[in-house]
Amino acid sequence: MNGSLIFDAAYCDSPAINEKSLNNVVRSRKGAKKLKTGPSDPVTNHKASFTLTQTGERMSDYEYDLLVIGSGPAGQRAAIQSAKLNKRVGIVERKAVLGGVCINTGTIPSKTLREAVLHLSGYRERGLYGASYTVKQHITMDDLVFRTEHVIRHEIDVTRHQLMRNQVELLAAEAAFVDPHTIRLYYVDGRGYRDVTTGAVVIATGTSATKDAHITFDGQHILISDDILNLKHLPRTMTVVGAGVIGIEYACIFAALGVRVTVIDKRQRLLPFVDAEIIDALAYHMRSSRVTLRLGEEVKGFEVVDDVKRGKRVHIHLASGKHIITEAALHSIGRTGATDKLNLQAAGLCTDTRGRLQVNAQYQTEVPHIYAAGDVIGFPSLASTSMEQGRLAACHAHGVDATSVPELFPYGIYTIPEISTVGRNEEELTAQGIPYEVGKAHYREIARGQIIGDSTGMLKLIFHMETHELLGVHIIGEGATELIHIGQAVMAFGGKVDYFVNTVFNYPTLAECYKTAAFDGINRLG
Repeated sequence: MNGSLIFDAAYCDSPAINEKSLNNVVRSRKGAKKLKTGPSDPVTNHKASFTLTQTGERMSDYEYDLLVIGSGPAGQRAAIQSAKLNKRVGIVERKAVLGGVCINTGTIPSKTLREAVLHLSGYRERGLYGASYTVKQHITMDDLVFRTEHVIRHEIDVTRHQLMRNQVELLAAEAAFVDPHTIRLYYVDGRGYRDVTTGAVVIATGTSATKDAHITFDGQHILISDDILNLKHLPRTMTVVGAGVIGIEYACIFAALGVRVTVIDKRQRLLPFVDAEIIDALAYHMRSSRVTLRLGEEVKGFEVVDDVKRGKRVHIHLASGKHIITEAALHSIGRTGATDKLNLQAAGLCTDTRGRLQVNAQYQTEVPHIYAAGDVIGFPSLASTSMEQGRLAACHAHGVDATSVPELFPYGIYTIPEISTVGRNEEELTAQGIPYEVGKAHYREIARGQIIGDSTGMLKLIFHMETHELLGVHIIGEGATELIHIGQAVMAFGGKVDYFVNTVFNYPTLAECYKTAAFDGINRLG
């Protein structure tokens, strides 16, 4: 990404982070009367010290009620939720831009890139106008990055405005624990550091792409997902090592551009947490786009070879003895928690081998007043779930009741075609011994599917055979991540498949798939 995205100037211009606020963060206690002891703190479970202001209000002696480390989706929501509760909140961000991986190198860039590819390649209209249809014949990385950078800049500005509007103090610094309630802030502008105290902490530092120390990454031939937007040109061939969500999404994106893509993974099936029938459909579509899936294979080594005629090529050696030659190799074997510089030992915390923190149902770590949310705690590592985790952590930290239903969190996977699921799949229900029936609707049966040129999509309902309670919804096809919310809402209220039989959907819409699938399922009961 170019220099237009750098955010240093914005930090300096912000009234919440100007020179005065950096040097005078501790609020004035002039004229205050100090209590000798305070009531038991529900978060830390020890005696909390308070100060009485001149108006008689109680104020914690900590400089912040909550300090959030990281400005991604989880950090943003935790900070704003706390601010809505009239708490003194600071959010620490070590990068020159706000938004974390989500806005700058992850979710927003990849989904915007996908949208640009679908538009410029004419992929959505090929079902109507033929496989050769395209909006732009010669698509370049500049074409794709133009749209992506525009969206990134906008999202950064929106995030900054939301935090400032809620009076969240923005701290451009790198954080490290001194003790469980004290955090040292090393300013990114090199002006040194200072220590601040906080009643509670939310660690929302996210993750970074896992790299093999034995591989030399050059960002052009051997690269990670963060390097995608910096590619100088579109490769003609690409090999994706690692068939997780990120790897599969990028494999589909580049395949839609006509790049010959190979996917390598040690597992025997793609995305094992997704319904098997949906994954089988995805694998079929990927192969139709000339993607080669080499599952059950392990990479033994990489080698960049300078071919006199064709330029540099990456030679990938597999443990099975196979040999793959590709122009670019995307290394996508997972992500590691960005916790190595937090000095977690000083706070009494430790991580797993991937740098991730363990939390309980309230998102508390082993130290009760220190919370963690978002990708840094592992699966599902989605922006949507991270936002909710940050909100719930902040509520619990301040003793505010808040509930959510993790079992009904939807999953959105932006492959081509996209996938979305909520609830349980067939494999899980079979293992649990729950009697169920399935109803399906194919986009080709729906007028809207024909109108938009998607004849391959499918919606699948799973419901209890005896009670008819809706147990799961699984969709592959255009608009899947939007359609899923209808099923999610019905499940949240304990609805039955009969609801879809008896309701009326606009015509023509993809939502009609719910009614068609419901009839299909009910008819299977005999």
